[in-house]
Amino acid sequence: MKSNLLMNFTVDKENSTVNVKREFNASLDHVWSAWTEPERLDQWWAPAPWKARTKSMDFKEGGRRLYAMVGPQGEEHWAIADFTSITPKSNFKYLDAFSDSEGNLNKDFPRSDWNVNFSKQGDATIVDIAIKHENLSDLEKIIEMGFKEGFTIAMEGLDAIFAARTK
Repeated sequence: MKSNLLMNFTVDKENSTVNVKREFNASLDHVWSAWTEPERLDQWWAPAPWKARTKSMDFKEGGRRLYAMVGPQGEEHWAIADFTSITPKSNFKYLDAFSDSEGNLNKDFPRSDWNVNFSKQGDATIVDIAIKHENLSDLEKIIEMGFKEGFTIAMEGLDAIFAARTK
């Protein structure tokens, strides 16, 4: 079992894009399920000590996930993922945005376009993500909000879930 898992996080300011390439010590089937099933997403999507709680999810083209990031004191930050394209066990794309608890867009925050690719590499799985923002200031706002740190913690939470399965 590998312990030095690949994690590349790069910011492409010219194209207003964040690129994350992450290796997981798990099969493609397990990684795909962890990213596409609400009960599994809720186990790791938020950076600890925060928790994710899905209110609704319809994982299909044209479908939506409505979820909250719930803080240690019970505070809630709502978000939506509008799925635009799905190729099973290979790729899915969605538009991500902050919202209210009913899924109404919060226009005070930028929306981003996620392109999430999955590939098998030996016993591991690579998830390659491109997160495109409309402009550089939107990208910079998300980075200033701590996206890199939070997303890194969430990825480590998913690693812990996969490690517990192999014990």
